[in-house]
Amino acid sequence: GALLLCYLPGLGVAGQAGSAQMVQLIELPQKPVAPALDLADLAGRRHDVAAYRGRVVVINFWATWCPPCRKEFPALERGWKKLAPAGVVLLAVSLGDRREQVERFLKRYPVSFPVLVAPDLALKERWQLQGMPTTYVVDRTGRIYYGAIGERAWDDPAILNPILALAK
Repeated sequence: GALLLCYLPGLGVAGQAGSAQMVQLIELPQKPVAPALDLADLAGRRHDVAAYRGRVVVINFWATWCPPCRKEFPALERGWKKLAPAGVVLLAVSLGDRREQVERFLKRYPVSFPVLVAPDLALKERWQLQGMPTTYVVDRTGRIYYGAIGERAWDDPAILNPILALAK
């Protein structure tokens, strides 16, 4: 597949906070087709990104051991409450964690969006993940439109409005 991150100059990683860009989503100039992602959530329901064509999908890759992931999870839940009525899908993909670790994490950080568990790290390569959290916004045609490496304020209008605009 196409290298995603070579399209993402200045995507920013945690630690560069302060630049205005850190609060933003970064638009990918090439809009590569989203790689395959087909996983079950904790309730056993399968979520296949390809099956969500026609809808905007926000995919947040995270891990239970990642402090910025823990920090952004409550904002992700607040943002989801604004995105869901517009038909936006939010999938939180825990990478490299066991199901029990994720369930324990969710007791402390409860959310209403689907949480998928990817115990092996094959997705890390397929989605070119360099750091945690990494979030991609897939447009209605199945292409990655926006990306963000590092924590974001998912309840901030500066983040939500571009996603809602894609969903219109």
